[in-house]
Amino acid sequence: MKHRLLGAALAGCALAAVGVGPVHAASDQLWIDVPSETVLPGPGGPAERTLTVRVTHDNTENAVEPGRLTVDASEVAAFARVSWPSNCAPESAVKAVCEFPGMPAGTDIVTAARLGLSALPDADPTASGYVRYNATAGELTAFPAETRISLGDGPDLGLSQAEYQRDLRPGTSTQVSATVGNDGNRAVQRTLLWINASYGLRFKERNSNCEYRRHETGESALCVLDEAVAPGERYALTTGLRVGRNALYERFDHSVLPYSDEALAEARGEWTWTPGTGPELDLRPVVAAQAVAGEDDLDLSDNYRAVILDAKNTADLKLTGSRVRGAVGDTVTASVTVHNKGPAWVASLGAGAAVATVPVQAPEGTTIVGVPDECWTSSEEGEPVTTYFCRTPIYLHDGASHTMEVRLRIDEVVRGARTTVETLNDDPELPISRFDPNLRNNRAQIVVN
Repeated sequence: MKHRLLGAALAGCALAAVGVGPVHAASDQLWIDVPSETVLPGPGGPAERTLTVRVTHDNTENAVEPGRLTVDASEVAAFARVSWPSNCAPESAVKAVCEFPGMPAGTDIVTAARLGLSALPDADPTASGYVRYNATAGELTAFPAETRISLGDGPDLGLSQAEYQRDLRPGTSTQVSATVGNDGNRAVQRTLLWINASYGLRFKERNSNCEYRRHETGESALCVLDEAVAPGERYALTTGLRVGRNALYERFDHSVLPYSDEALAEARGEWTWTPGTGPELDLRPVVAAQAVAGEDDLDLSDNYRAVILDAKNTADLKLTGSRVRGAVGDTVTASVTVHNKGPAWVASLGAGAAVATVPVQAPEGTTIVGVPDECWTSSEEGEPVTTYFCRTPIYLHDGASHTMEVRLRIDEVVRGARTTVETLNDDPELPISRFDPNLRNNRAQIVVN
């Protein structure tokens, strides 16, 4: 189980967004956003771990009044101590009511409480229990939520969240700086680091304690870091990057795990990796502590981080149609092609949106009888289909093209029958109008006979 996070990250860095239907202004629902599980380190670890509780709601068109969060930690009292923040009024050592601010229209989340949790010195190492929550705000009531709390004996590596970077200039350099820490109660003697830089970025160094693999959406590295990380220690980790001339919406992903031969073999998978030859990549200590032995990571929730790095660049998409000919009863294949003239590649590695979506309608005298898998229709079952929406993949390299073929049955010969195809330019996940400097060439025609 401990290597699932790294394996999943290696499988690909594109994360598809899940869409939901529109929420009407009159409806809303309050939710409690908490970790499903937290592992507290036993004796020898950091004194306290923070458990952040947030409250969200569905409909940002509505304002939400200030509310009250009720926290019940009675199930964990036998093995853990709770410390309450200033906005919480304790009813006892294990129960409190926390006041949280309202959410004006346009906002959907607020922090309701930051609870401190620490293991008792004589706690049973096998103990576990739940912290339970309820929340209300005005007329809204959240569904109850809970966090399972258990004790662990071992290291707990984690990465801090590096800052997002905007308006980077293509052809320049930058770096991603994060902190590697151990919040467990045992040390890590070596660390396995996985890094992925998207296609518009390049590693400035190819370190000798790392191995590298190029792939369609960028380059990955696996590094073995020899510095021991003891409980409470913090190390600085800095990765230098070159911003390519084709950079636009870039992404940097990294994760850490305690090193083992098995973890390295699983991370390598069946791919071919090339060793680096440059200077070693090292961790630089921030806080010193005494080291002890250990193996497994207690909590994987903070072992992986993603960082957005956007460049100030453009990509000119161009659409071309096609001309087809046939007799009545024939089925012909028309094509629509999206070209990326660059200079940047375009990718939606976070939201997983198509680079371009093209609505297609049948020219007069024809019927669409076949579309690619990436096309869909909004027509209800049983209704005639008038428009198909055809989508490209979530990335398109500079200089690359993607063609979508549509099969048309000719029901009647209409001289010069045609339909106009045009990219949808205002997808909220990836608006073409933000990066395409010439929208005039985003329109084309399919002509029949």
